[in-house]
Amino acid sequence: MKKILSILLISGLFMFLSSEDSNLKAPSSEVKELIKKYNLKEIDYKGVEKAVGVGNRDSASAVLIDARPNGKYVRGTIPSSINIGDTTFKEDYKQIENLDKNKELIVFCAGYSCVKSPIVANMLKEKGHKNIKVYSGGEPEWKSRNYLEVGTVVVKTYLENNSALLVDARPNAKFMQETIVGSISIPDTSFDKLKGRFPIDKNEKIVAFCAGYECEKSHIIAKQLYSMGYKNVIVYAGGVPQWKKEGLPTTAGAKKAVSTEKETKAEFSKNGVKIGVDEGTVDGEWIKELIASNKVPNNIQIVNVLPAKDFKKGNIKGSINIEAEKFNAKELLSKLPKDKSIVFHCSAGSRSLEAWMKLQKDKIDMSEIFYLDAVIKCDGNNCNIEVNEPLG
Repeated sequence: MKKILSILLISGLFMFLSSEDSNLKAPSSEVKELIKKYNLKEIDYKGVEKAVGVGNRDSASAVLIDARPNGKYVRGTIPSSINIGDTTFKEDYKQIENLDKNKELIVFCAGYSCVKSPIVANMLKEKGHKNIKVYSGGEPEWKSRNYLEVGTVVVKTYLENNSALLVDARPNAKFMQETIVGSISIPDTSFDKLKGRFPIDKNEKIVAFCAGYECEKSHIIAKQLYSMGYKNVIVYAGGVPQWKKEGLPTTAGAKKAVSTEKETKAEFSKNGVKIGVDEGTVDGEWIKELIASNKVPNNIQIVNVLPAKDFKKGNIKGSINIEAEKFNAKELLSKLPKDKSIVFHCSAGSRSLEAWMKLQKDKIDMSEIFYLDAVIKCDGNNCNIEVNEPLG
């Protein structure tokens, strides 16, 4: 698990990600077709909000399922959600294999044009689950109206870069015993008395945490802050227990320390690719400028990992199409040009992330294989590229 989390820094800053379907207000025709084909029920934001309850897993009346790749899930999801991806369904499903088949399940992904939620919903239906709903607005709609929950990798990055205020919502006595280094104590029961300690600037990032996935205190703090106008509020639901489980530093000591110095790394790869801040990424603005000016070097191959039908609708000039999720790592590698640097891309970063992770997990040399973390919309060869902000 640690190894998987360690590579997730390739994801961009979740709170500022652009949505691949930000202009859509209803499911795309493809999503509608799948919902109809699989005879699925839908649920809107209000219904999901009601199901989430206070925000912790114990309070949720339904099991929320994020169908996006794990890299997207850990950097920002709807509170109380678990992660069950379409390409990792067999392993991920073990989390709920003993769940009552009548329990309400709400599946979502990356918004109105994302097909992963109906696909996973149908997989669950085939497993015998009888009460499944699809929330097509997904993570993009939720984050535009509410706070998100994140994984350890995000909090660790914020701590290393001193870029967020960490708030321990547990009783102060617990805080004094042991807490995440760098955090302050604002118990949910003392919120009104201590709220003056929060930043004046309501755009500051604030991370609330408490005693784990079943603890509601961090969610209570987040809701109160959100109602006060703080919009960059997130909850680290794993809290102190998950932080300690992963061997990260607490005020009571730790097995390893978080370095306050950033690792020095090369600016360019040996083949001349400008390396992005987050692991595995190409520098988004650099490659964007090359694409816009039609000056992508011949030694760089941009690879669109979407299905052929999506590639035909529009693509970056000079790119090639390889539907990565159809192949295992060795098969995918065999289809890539051997004499060029590779830059994977998709429409919002999810599937290119999966392609990169597939190769990385198979211990393939990744020194000239990269991934573009950006929202990309193409009409023919006319492409609009919005680069996602990196975590680092």
